Amino acid sequence: MTANHAFQEAPPLFGLAGAEDDCIAVRPRGARDRPPSYIADHRARLRDRFMQGGAAAMPDYELLELILFRAVPRQDMKPLARRLLDRFGDFNRVLTAEPGQLLQVDGVGQAIVAELKIVEASAQRLARSRVMNRPVLTSWDALLDY
Repeated sequence: MTANHAFQEAPPLFGLAGAEDDCIAVRPRGARDRPPSYIADHRARLRDRFMQGGAAAMPDYELLELILFRAVPRQDMKPLARRLLDRFGDFNRVLTAEPGQLLQVDGVGQAIVAELKIVEASAQRLARSRVMNRPVLTSWDALLDY
């Protein structure tokens, strides 16, 4: 070989140079837009279980995962759902938390805050509608009859 040939350094086989702790998965071309199959399968299983058994068939973290799926389409949401529940205590407190408090949780961005607030507003509207369409009990006798 002559001195005129320039040698280019080949990219590292595993991860990036200097980032030995990073794990980079190699996916086929065009696969960047699709979530890994285990995530897609997990999401489909959760949706199926919800459709078959409703919210009663799911623990809080899985119901929260279903909501988070809509805000973040290509990531595993179970760790974030668990962090939110650990921070706020229960499903209700996650939904009713102030946006600033939600943003303090690692992994929560504006899209997640918006999705949680949409669900909270929907729940409030549903509850208000159910109360508004009930007969008013105007006397003790009416209450006892009810």
